[in-house]
Formats: sequence, C-alpha cells, structure tokens
Amino acid sequence: MVEGVCFVVLVGLLGAALGLVFNHFLPLLLKLGVAPRGTFGWPLFGETLSFLKPHASNALGTFLLDHCSRYGKVFKSHLFFSPTVVSCDQELNYFILQNEDKLFQCSYPKPIHGVLGKSSLLVVVGDTHKRLRNVALTLVSTTKSNPEYLNDIERTAIHILDSWKGKQVVSFCEEARKFTFNVIVKQVLGLTPDEPRTAEILGDFLAFMRGLISFPLYIPGTPYARAVQARTRISSTIKAIVEERRRNGGNSNKNGDFLEILLSVNNLSEDEKVSFVLDSLLGGYETTSLLMAMAVQFLAHSPAALEQLKLEQQNIRSIKKHGDEYLNWEDYKKMEFTQNVINEALRCGNIVKFVHRKALKDVRFKVSSDYVIPSGWKVLPIFSAVHLDPSLHGSALQFDPWRWENAGQTCKKFMPFGGGPRFCPGSELAKVETAFFLHHLVLTYRWRTEGDDQPMAYPYVEFQSGLQLRVDPILSNRQVN
Repeated sequence: MVEGVCFVVLVGLLGAALGLVFNHFLPLLLKLGVAPRGTFGWPLFGETLSFLKPHASNALGTFLLDHCSRYGKVFKSHLFFSPTVVSCDQELNYFILQNEDKLFQCSYPKPIHGVLGKSSLLVVVGDTHKRLRNVALTLVSTTKSNPEYLNDIERTAIHILDSWKGKQVVSFCEEARKFTFNVIVKQVLGLTPDEPRTAEILGDFLAFMRGLISFPLYIPGTPYARAVQARTRISSTIKAIVEERRRNGGNSNKNGDFLEILLSVNNLSEDEKVSFVLDSLLGGYETTSLLMAMAVQFLAHSPAALEQLKLEQQNIRSIKKHGDEYLNWEDYKKMEFTQNVINEALRCGNIVKFVHRKALKDVRFKVSSDYVIPSGWKVLPIFSAVHLDPSLHGSALQFDPWRWENAGQTCKKFMPFGGGPRFCPGSELAKVETAFFLHHLVLTYRWRTEGDDQPMAYPYVEFQSGLQLRVDPILSNRQVN
C-alpha cells in the first residue's frame, strides 16, 4: 500500500517536472524563427530572477538595458513560468492595451489570484470585467467632485500635518500611507480613523500588502499564506459591515460612501462587492501614497519646480474668501502646474512598471514585422521603458514638470495608469488627493530629504528608508472645522 502511494507520488512529481521542462523548451521548437529574438535562460525560472532584480524605479535596470541593446525593443524571454514577449516599444504597448479581449487578455500569475480573489477587478476578464468596471466608473464619477469627499481629504491632510508639530524628522512614506488609508477607508466604508474596526482592517491590510508580491508558497507563517489569511479576515469584516448596513436599512451613512452605493447595485454578487471594496482600498492606499512620496522626493531636488508649485497654491489660497475655506473641484482644475508635477512624478517614478497580458492568437503587430507574437504566450508591455526613452522624452532621466506644457506628451508616451479598457478608473482620485495634500504641505512646511533615499523597484516600488524628511514649519497650520 505504502509502496503504491510512493510510486504514484513519484510519477506525479516526475510528470510535473517534465511538464515544466516542456513548457520551457517546447515553444522554442514549435515557434523557432517566428517569435522575436531573445533568450529563455534557465529551465523553470527562465530569466525571472534577473528581470525582477531591484533597481531604481527612475531607471530601466540592467536586465532591460542589456536585452534591448542585444535584441531590440521587443524580445522574447521566459518569465513567470511562461514563454514571454517583452515590449519596450511605445506603439506595440499601445496596440496591446487597446486590443484587450480581442487579441490580448489580462493574465496575472495564478498566485496573485489567490491573494486578490477570483472576483477582483484586477484579474477578471471579459464581460465580468466590463460589468465591474462600469460600477467602478459610476462610483468614481459620483465621488471625485463630491464636496464631502474633497473636504475629507483636506481635513485628513491638515490632521496629518498638524501631527508633525515639534518634529524635526518624519518618515514621509509612513505619513502618506496613514493619510491615504484614512481617506479611502472613510470614503469606502464610512469608518473614521479612531474606530476599532479601522485599526483592525489596517492591520490585516498591511499583512495583505506584504504578501501580495511574495514567493507563492502557502505554508503557515510565510508572507503569502499570511496575505491569503488576512484577505479572509478583511472579507469577514466587510461582510459584517454590509450586514449591519442592511439591518439599518442602508441609511447608516448619509455621505454616499462606496459601500452605500454598492448596496444598491443588484448585478453584483456578495463576493464581487467584497472584492470591489478590497480593490478600492488597495488602489487608494498604496498607489496614491507612492505618488505623493514620488512628488515630494522629486520636488525636494528641484527648487525651481517647488517654488512655482508653491506660488500656484498661494494664488489659489489668496482668492478664497476666508483663510480656512475648503478647496473645491474648481480649485483643483486651476492647479495646472501641480498637475504637471504629478504627471512628471508618475513618468519618472514608474509606480507601475509593467502589466501582465497573454496573446489570444498569433499576432503580427505590423505587416513589416519579421516576428509574430505566438498564441498563448505571456506579453509584458513595459511602461517604464517608454517613460524613460530619450527618443520620446527629451532629457528623459531629468525631473522636468515644464515638459507637460508641450501638447506633444501624448497618451502613447505616457501610461502610468495603464490604458485601453483596463485604464485605472481611480486615477483621478489619486491625483486629487495628491494635489490637495501638496497644497497644504507647501504652504505649511519646508523640507529636505535625509540621505539619498531613491524609489526602488522590487518589482513593486518602495523607498528603502521610508523617505525621511527634515521639516521646518513656515506658517502656523490653519484649521478646518
């Protein structure tokens, strides 16, 4: 009996090993001379470890520099356990994103599905994605110019900046995450920072974030296992809040938060609503806080840009009837140079370096192309390669907000939030929060960075030392009641 079980296990392991080997080498044999030039690297892992090697996020990294110089802007590799076509070409990247569900499809690694959940907007495809995205767009359009939402942003920003009084050094990444989490948890779930459930969700959410991009080994105690377990706990908490809202007739919150609107949507399942809330927390927390950190770090090293930004915000504040009057949507639209700073921080910082797609059929990008993207292969459009391409952006490695005064900065050159049908629906909310925080920051503090803390891609972006800032107050903080 035992021998029989051992034999079955041995055969299973051998079959799995052979399957991985065939997955690595078979594409070379069947598609020889058809796919772009390149190399597959080691069996099983291919070139994944080299591709993910940490590097400054405002640089390409040695992997892309080496492969582009050897094979051109489009090349083949073996990444994330799959034969892959890597694109550093702006035209091909745009073509891939615009042909979602026609020629290409979202295809994130299976372990990410295990953490995000099968109903996450980030991983679903086809009609399910369209349905969930339409709900997201409705929520965003309802929220972005809502005075109460804008007021919450300001109140939270001022509260954070007030907490800096008496401090000489602050860890800005920590402060930015605190700000974005408090804003998004209020907007999504109607919870304030001092409520016990807010701290509970934050603790689980941090465990979720740490395991989101980790080695996918589900063994108790590993970051991946903790992330999956944290998601389960967050889901339970969200479901409890949903039930509480329903018992109260859905009127426990009169500010029109996401959850209140979601409860009125009949074409979403319970799991989809929970995933929607989690996706909103993920996007509103990590992406926005990183954007804020990028802007603050780049401005610290660009005195001219900081001075012009400060002047713009002083002008906006000067036309308010009262010194403590709230900012509104019209004020945000007047922040033209602030928008330039935000766009340039996104271009230089590359919060999202690439996205995962796969080819649904053999694709020849152009008639003149000497290669075909084979059906079933993974396709990685590299946004950072386009953002840092000196042939597309003059002095591409320099932080230059004034370049955005040129109408030539087209969407094909700039895709920090993706593109096509999967363009991030919450991108405007991230910009509003960043702009409003910068408004109060530049009018309240001077700052300089401590050390040489650069944003690093791991592949997700982070500041190794948390972006330590030495801060000096320039005005007493005004209060918004």
